[in-house]
Amino acid sequence: MATTWDPEQYLRFETERARAFHDLVAQVAHLSPGTVVDLGCGPGQLTATLAERWPDATVIGIDSSAAMIAEAAPRTVPGRLEFRQGSIEEWRPPAPVDLVFSNAALQWVPSHVDLLGTWVRDAVIPGGTIAFQVPSPAGSAAAVTFRTVAASPEWSDRLGAVALGASPRALRSAVRTPDEYLDVLARLGCAVNAWETTYLHVLSGDDPVLEWFAGTGLRPYLDALAGDAAATAAFRAEVAEALREAYPREPYGTVLPFRRTFVVAGTPNG
Repeated sequence: MATTWDPEQYLRFETERARAFHDLVAQVAHLSPGTVVDLGCGPGQLTATLAERWPDATVIGIDSSAAMIAEAAPRTVPGRLEFRQGSIEEWRPPAPVDLVFSNAALQWVPSHVDLLGTWVRDAVIPGGTIAFQVPSPAGSAAAVTFRTVAASPEWSDRLGAVALGASPRALRSAVRTPDEYLDVLARLGCAVNAWETTYLHVLSGDDPVLEWFAGTGLRPYLDALAGDAAATAAFRAEVAEALREAYPREPYGTVLPFRRTFVVAGTPNG
């Protein structure tokens, strides 16, 4: 089942989500690319900043979600910034590009490690750059909570397969460690900068951790219950209770530690 996306829900924590994007851009800000492709561009508000950063570049945002592309489309600047619906797996540029950029999207693509090789060989110019960031959910309290609730007797018949699947917060997440990404890309001849950062987001409001993941990692579970409002509400309530234990509310807010992996790879010069 394809994951559905709600731009409004995703943007509820726009400021917090943007931090990793800008941290990744900071590591490639010295470049002067002619063509930039943002894979998994989402609602496009951050993709637009790439066009501002490189005013002489053509920036193309690509996302598989029709809802996200519809949200992004009003930001189009003819000849400078455009958005297209398409899958990351199937994306192939008509000519090699200077910079492939992807922020918090490749974790949804089980084959993305293999795609890195394809992009190095065929999608990026010699001496070009691939830069991406992915959440690193392995072992996090949220990932454990989702899988535990989904695998319980009440939910296992409907959600057990999701918990065992390949989504970011499922058991078989496609995300690798920084050293694994470095090894894969260095063996392809790339010069690689890979690192990991844990952000401590202080969130406000009721059940903010549930609301954060309702826009991302909880989507496959909610999609599996789509059309059954009572079941969805019951599942959300059970997950919310467990998350309140895992992420207790403090007088100043709820702290969500969120680990992310960053990779910047310069492709061989030929």
